[in-house]
Amino acid sequence: MFTVLDVESLEGRRKPIARAIGARAVKLNRFDSQPGQAGFAHDERESGQEELYIPLSGAGSLRIGDEEVPLVPGRFVLVSADETRQVVAGDE
Repeated sequence: MFTVLDVESLEGRRKPIARAIGARAVKLNRFDSQPGQAGFAHDERESGQEELYIPLSGAGSLRIGDEEVPLVPGRFVLVSADETRQVVAGDE
């Protein structure tokens, strides 16, 4: 299971991202990728943690199972622990 939230769907100055996307157990890391660089495909079944992906600049994609979700600033993607995911940076 995964959930995509575009920040434009939230009104007001304060945007309650975790509540709006349904996050319960989130891990937070920052990755600075080179153009075209791919992370390793993995899941979090052992830890049981969700991961919330927040692109800050540039573009790329998040492969979740057999689906590919575009990553762009302003989009938040929550991935459950049991889904296999892989981040791929865009060309710039």
